[in-house]
Amino acid sequence: MLTEIKKIKQVTGEPVKRWFHSEQMDLFVWYDNNQFISFQLCYDKENDEKAISWHKDKGLQHQKVDDGENHPGHYKATPILLQNESIDLNIIVDEFKKHSLNLIDEIKGFVLNKIEEAIEE
Repeated sequence: MLTEIKKIKQVTGEPVKRWFHSEQMDLFVWYDNNQFISFQLCYDKENDEKAISWHKDKGLQHQKVDDGENHPGHYKATPILLQNESIDLNIIVDEFKKHSLNLIDEIKGFVLNKIEEAIEE
């Protein structure tokens, strides 16, 4: 179940960030003046982590997380997002619904709405 991490660093002058965490998923939501600006839903964390990102100016993107671990002979690198193949977003909707029962309706509805809009396109 996604639970909010309360103590996260907020950067002055940047949008407010909220972080919700579970063993299987992480959800980050950014907003400014009570308007959602973007979100990032990281999932499949135990296997091959991926992320769905939405930004008001860029729309929805699906990415693979390169955790920086698989570089033999080098120190761990900073994780980065790489473009990923398409995915059945319906599966992500179902998983998110299972893990978001504790989220306030405004945040849950926002994330679901943006993913479902992408499914309809």
